[in-house]
Amino acid sequence: MNNDFLKYQAQTSPYPLGMEVSHAVGSYIYDSNNKKYLDFVAGVSACTLGHQHPRVNQAIKDQLDKYSHVMVYGEYSQSPAVLYCKLLASLLPAPLDKTYLVNSGTEAIEGALKLARRTTGRSQLISCHNAYHGNTMGSMSVMGFEERKRIFRPLIPDVDFITFNNEDDIQKITTKTAGIILETIQGGAGFIQPHNDFLKKVRQRCTEVGAIMILDEIQPGFGRTGTLFGFQNYDVVPDIVVMGKGMGGGMPVGAFTASSAMMDLLSDNPKLGHITTFGGHPVIASACLATLQEITETNLMAEVMEKEKLFRTLLVHPLIVEIRGKGLMLAAMTESADITNEVILKCQDKGLILFWLLFEGCAIRITPPLTISEEEIREGCSIILEVMDEMMIEE
Repeated sequence: MNNDFLKYQAQTSPYPLGMEVSHAVGSYIYDSNNKKYLDFVAGVSACTLGHQHPRVNQAIKDQLDKYSHVMVYGEYSQSPAVLYCKLLASLLPAPLDKTYLVNSGTEAIEGALKLARRTTGRSQLISCHNAYHGNTMGSMSVMGFEERKRIFRPLIPDVDFITFNNEDDIQKITTKTAGIILETIQGGAGFIQPHNDFLKKVRQRCTEVGAIMILDEIQPGFGRTGTLFGFQNYDVVPDIVVMGKGMGGGMPVGAFTASSAMMDLLSDNPKLGHITTFGGHPVIASACLATLQEITETNLMAEVMEKEKLFRTLLVHPLIVEIRGKGLMLAAMTESADITNEVILKCQDKGLILFWLLFEGCAIRITPPLTISEEEIREGCSIILEVMDEMMIEE
């Protein structure tokens, strides 16, 4: 199968891992030889409730028996999407009460950027160095990593960059700024948290100059940091919150939420200010609803913080210089990309799935399902430490 995978399916890098997947359940993925792998990545933070979660699976099956796609987004009232948006509104702080459902995180970013410009009538967008918000042309334009976007220029104009956690740079937000987009926790840069009330100070500046504050919750969202959304850890409320990845329990989806007053601007002058055929797809929305209900009706979010403590207690080794991140959005940092690469690849050989971050080569991604057990955490950390011990002996 790998030969056909490489021949017929477009790749994202010259060296894909190439595991031939047979099935997945809970915290484990099985290859075509029935070897099982403990999953510390969760589809890059997407499989919030692990693999084949019964509540999500049942919601999908029940909806399939009723109807699938029936009409382009925003024309028909379909209960899975309506119930989901209503529940989400009840869980978000005011004035975040209206949600636009789309197909992916990057499309949600596109919609949020458009909404900022539509709301303010301004054009300037501000992002951060080493930021990642997706890979379509608009979201790539606010990516703060020139190496990845240089070949695709020209991108959208009037985009400027500041440094995350640099308070002096906040003054670059002015009355010319339509919006500033920030990851609540910088992902690709190395799971960097905001310090010294940085987000609150950005919020204050945006309010002063009438700019829109957009927070990208695509990775931290849906319980991964111990609260439903990462921004709830930092006492701040954005004008637009963008979500994706973990919201669908492994199904492809994205969304952006703002006030009704702002969101209604996309439906008039011009009409169809943002359109999407498959956004709010009833099967996907059913999976989202089941995922959100499971997260909020159980102790999963409280357990996340205890699981973080366990990871930090177990992952002590001379090759680990620090553990970054929050909750189950963690990065074990080594001294070099070579060490990180070796750890990730050797752990896969021993049945543990780890992964990289986009821009920070020294980081080992640890973003397991929220449902991972303490026993499974101990099992995976034992493999990491075993591999690191072997590497030190080899040296």
